[in-house]
Amino acid sequence: MKSAYELAMERLAKSDPAEQPLTPAKKARLAEIDLVYKGKRAEREIFLKQQLETALSDKIRKQIAGEKVRLEEECEEEKERVRRAK
Repeated sequence: MKSAYELAMERLAKSDPAEQPLTPAKKARLAEIDLVYKGKRAEREIFLKQQLETALSDKIRKQIAGEKVRLEEECEEEKERVRRAK
């Protein structure tokens, strides 16, 4: 005799769609979905990498410009100290 637990598990297995065998049409549809989303992931990754490169490039350009200005000011200050020295 089977226990109530075993009977309940058998009923659950029968009603669980994950346990039912897939038809060839369903397998093909699942494979198609995988391909579509694989493509979407790749497309998004490429887009975001380009965005990252652009953002980093802009940040570096701003940093270079800031450094140039800072160094030019520092240079002028140093020259001014020399001019004022006796």
